[in-house]
Amino acid sequence: MKIIAIANQKGGVGKTTTSINLSAGLAARGKKTLLLDLDPQANATSGLGAEASSENCMYHPLLGQARIQDKIIPSRLENLSIVPGDMDLAGVEIELAQMDDYLTRLRTILESLRESHNFDFVILDTPPSLGVLMTSALAAADEIIIPLQCEWFGLEGLAKIIHVIERIKEAQVNPNVQLEGILMTMYDARTNLSKSVVEEVSKYFPEQLYRTFIPRSIRIGEAPSYGRTIFEHDPQGAGSLSYAGFADEFINRRAGRP
Repeated sequence: MKIIAIANQKGGVGKTTTSINLSAGLAARGKKTLLLDLDPQANATSGLGAEASSENCMYHPLLGQARIQDKIIPSRLENLSIVPGDMDLAGVEIELAQMDDYLTRLRTILESLRESHNFDFVILDTPPSLGVLMTSALAAADEIIIPLQCEWFGLEGLAKIIHVIERIKEAQVNPNVQLEGILMTMYDARTNLSKSVVEEVSKYFPEQLYRTFIPRSIRIGEAPSYGRTIFEHDPQGAGSLSYAGFADEFINRRAGRP
């Protein structure tokens, strides 16, 4: 089981959309996948057509009051399960911050899940901030994917989150975490800006940059309002084909890895 955090402290970059559609894409390819919604706004939950739930969110497991295994619910999609988000997670940040082991609690919880061998991948959808839940996800992940909007401000955000990842590694909180990749989102091939941002990222992260770009698309933006993945909402559209290509590239990168 590999734990993949989809992370960017900047909002509006396609992080939750990527979490939903990568999870659905992996499930469609026969991978047993769990989407873990760590955002109090619960957008990944509603975007998948599930209900936010104070009963089933990570609030109680993070405080040691319940098992994560008891919070997992199946989605309507084969091979895809979810632990929903809920506003209660906003409160858990305050309570966790008072605990000595707050950074490693999520990792410990997910290790117990790893031992069950029920999932191939756990996808962590993180909040758009550098709070306790985000850093806990980075401390728990085996690998991190950073969705990056094709704008210059996105490059500033990229530098910040790379710095946080390095700090986590240096502090030995999660020394083996890897930057799996950078996914360019809201790409517009008609503009020099998009091309320039891609060139800049490619210059510094040539191995990590995904060759698949996610286009700027109304269909991608509206799919969550219907509680659908892009594959369900617009199966033949550019957004669906791009996220399918991303899922394929993600799996192909793993060929030969343990």
